[in-house]
Amino acid sequence: MSTQPQQPIRFYRHPLSGHCHRVQLLLSMLQLPYEVIEVDLAHGEHKSPAFLKLNPFGLLPVIDDGGTVVADSAAILVYLNQRYGSTRYLPESPAGQAAVQRWLAIAAGPLTAGPATARIANVFGKPLDRQQAILSAHELFKVIEGWLTERDFLAADHETLADIALYAYVAHAPEGDISLEPYPHIRAWLNRIEALPGFVPMQRTAVGLAA
Repeated sequence: MSTQPQQPIRFYRHPLSGHCHRVQLLLSMLQLPYEVIEVDLAHGEHKSPAFLKLNPFGLLPVIDDGGTVVADSAAILVYLNQRYGSTRYLPESPAGQAAVQRWLAIAAGPLTAGPATARIANVFGKPLDRQQAILSAHELFKVIEGWLTERDFLAADHETLADIALYAYVAHAPEGDISLEPYPHIRAWLNRIEALPGFVPMQRTAVGLAA
C-alpha cells in the first residue's frame, strides 16, 4: 500500500458542506496532497454533464485519485483510509470495523435528518421541515451525550472515521438553531477532535445561533 498518491488528489467540494469537510479533514490528517475544485451549487454546476460523468447522482463530494473516481463521503473516507491510511481510523478487527460502520450509518441517517437538515434550511434557505429537524437533532444529541459520558471518542479509545464523519454537522449545529449548551460531553468531544494533529476547521456562516 502506497503512503502517498503519485499526484495530488482532485477534491470536488463546496466549502459549506459538512459532507465535504469530512473528506478534507481526513485528507489533512493523512497528510495527503490534494487539489480543491470548488463546485458552484448555486448555479447548478453539480448537475452539469461534466460533473454527472463523475457522479451520476449529482452530489458532492467526489475525489479523483489518479483516475480512480470515488463519490459519497463515507465511501471516500473508507477508500482513503484503505488506500493511504492505517488501522487507526478503521480497525482491522470485525468488532472494530462494525463499531465504525455503525456511526457511519448514523452520519448518513439521523445526523443528516437532524442537525444537517436544520443547518441546510438556515444556511441555504431550503424549504425543509426545520422544526422537525431540530427536534430530531436533540434526540440524537441526547444519545450521543450519554454515549460520550464513558468514552472520549465514538468507536474506539482514539479518533476513527466515526468521529471524522460526525464532527462537522455536530460542531455547526448552532447554524441550524440547535444549541450545544446542554451537551457538555459533546462539546468536550468536539474540543478533542479540534486538538488532533492535522485538524482543519470548516467555514462558518453568520446564521442561526452561530451568528
